[in-house]
Amino acid sequence: MDEVSGDAARYRTGLAVRRSVLGDRHVERAEVAATDFDQPFQELITEAAWGTVWARPGLTRRERSIVTLALLAALGHDEEVAMHVRATVNTGASRDDICEAFLHVAIYAGVPAANRAFKIAKDVFSEMDGSQNDR
Repeated sequence: MDEVSGDAARYRTGLAVRRSVLGDRHVERAEVAATDFDQPFQELITEAAWGTVWARPGLTRRERSIVTLALLAALGHDEEVAMHVRATVNTGASRDDICEAFLHVAIYAGVPAANRAFKIAKDVFSEMDGSQNDR
């Protein structure tokens, strides 16, 4: 397999994994919003993050979700924390898992980072619970 066909396969795998974790609507919004300027970035994250790292067999999607949430919270990437909290409905990570991840953040990355992550998660849970009640 040459590099180009390898990249294409990694992209296809990444797109499938990205859709299964974040949901079709999220991925479609990202694709529609992409411009010539940021299309290379969309391709990079689809291939590298989703087609390489998230597609690896070493951890389950639930485990990757927990690790990702802890890292994003520790780094203060609020929008990504919210997005990945929403994605837990697809990865199988529970609210208890998220709590445990953020407790680790408090000890290893600082209470302010964990405090912010807990607030974001609570807001997302409230939004998710409200949308479930609207059905």
